[in-house]
Amino acid sequence: MTTSNRTQLVVVREVTTGTTPTTPRMRTARYVSESLSFTPEYIDSDEIRSDRMLGDPIKVMQGSQGSINGEMSYPDDNSPLSEFLRSAFYNPWVNTPVFDNDGVADSVVTDAGTTANTYTVVSGGTNAKVGHLVRATGFTNAANNQIFRVASSTGTTIVGTALGLTAEAAPPGTAKLQVVGAQGASADITATASGLGSTALNFTTLGLVPGQWIKVGGTAAGDRFATALLNAWIRVTAITATALTCDNLPAGWTTDTGTGKTIKFWFGDQIRNGTTPTTMSIEKGFLDQTVPSYIVNTGMGVNTFSVTIQSRQKVTWAAAFTGMGGSASTTALDAVPDAATTGQVMAANANVGRIAEAGATLTSPNWAASLNFQINNNLRTLESVDQASPVGVNGGECTVTGTIDTYYGDISLLNKLYAGTATAINCREEKNSQALVWQFPRVLYRSGAPAAGGKNQDIHLEMDFQASIDTTLTNAQILCDRIPYFEL
Repeated sequence: MTTSNRTQLVVVREVTTGTTPTTPRMRTARYVSESLSFTPEYIDSDEIRSDRMLGDPIKVMQGSQGSINGEMSYPDDNSPLSEFLRSAFYNPWVNTPVFDNDGVADSVVTDAGTTANTYTVVSGGTNAKVGHLVRATGFTNAANNQIFRVASSTGTTIVGTALGLTAEAAPPGTAKLQVVGAQGASADITATASGLGSTALNFTTLGLVPGQWIKVGGTAAGDRFATALLNAWIRVTAITATALTCDNLPAGWTTDTGTGKTIKFWFGDQIRNGTTPTTMSIEKGFLDQTVPSYIVNTGMGVNTFSVTIQSRQKVTWAAAFTGMGGSASTTALDAVPDAATTGQVMAANANVGRIAEAGATLTSPNWAASLNFQINNNLRTLESVDQASPVGVNGGECTVTGTIDTYYGDISLLNKLYAGTATAINCREEKNSQALVWQFPRVLYRSGAPAAGGKNQDIHLEMDFQASIDTTLTNAQILCDRIPYFEL
């Protein structure tokens, strides 16, 4: 017997669309249900027979398609969920600098602490700039796992100050250094009327871009502003050497000189919709069979990707794929695929830090009850009359739509629907010091009307929206920031 509990999905990104890489490194996907299929298509003959019989069905095509549904957790880079998002956004992630042994000891990060305060890397060390915060994890010696401010770097070294490292000449395969933010020297970073200012730290060197989100403030009192509301999530709109101009500032934002403070702020990777397709090979394995069987779907691109954030529910996602070919076998593409990620599932209420409209948190009297959105890439397969499977997948328009449901507390949101007023929506999910920020920088409401469906009910305003290109800042319709680590 074959059971769903022993069904495994593993994924690899394709270099050539429709072709599984040779000796692929497969990664295990987390999911709650799937409907992937590689199936033939048949038609019947129209021949008239005097015996009233029918000949064999005629195979005309075979193809791959289907969907995967899951619960939202942090999408570690190169994990299946990260790859699904890359395919859905039609763009690669733009990541902060990272040095990762990625399972092979002493390969990228080759030393910690043999030279005081120094981590050694194979190359690219200068990507870690002075003032960057680097998170070191996965080292054998506990003292080497820490967050530190970069004091200097060369092509092969990243140096901090008074790090107290323990010499580790061959870091294990789990060793990783990742830029997760930045920190100013004492009293260097200030809160200005429009964001953050600095004197010594050069904001233009940090890799930030307009439209990116940052979290201001660390846990320690010395790493955060004394004015509590300044230690907030804000969005960068302009960057100079000495100023980060920001919007989505919390109400009451004020100035602060940061006297005696070494202010930290946190940021991560970002993806925005674009024009670069990504396809995958996805293998489904039935592991409880005496001889396990495997079905491979190739050329799989995300046609639609949906996210649902509903009160009292887990945050869920659904990816529908359009693909090309496939095969079935009793031999796995990778006998030992990478294990699934371990980040905990995010939920509405408990893990949604904010849903905002027009740059301000939706609050009384128009509390948000749910937010759902979908990317539709309008994919279509290409067919050649001399091939039994599709020979390619072309993308169409990127259509981004959604629904926001609020309590109908006043007429302000409804007026935007009636007037055709452009607005913006963003949402943040956070758990275990990691976060995702979704933003739609320009949207128009398409429909919605408050209605009394019966007695003893709260009136809601559920409005459908559609995103359009934001030509003023991001040149995008939908963006997602993933912040690998931040402090409250």
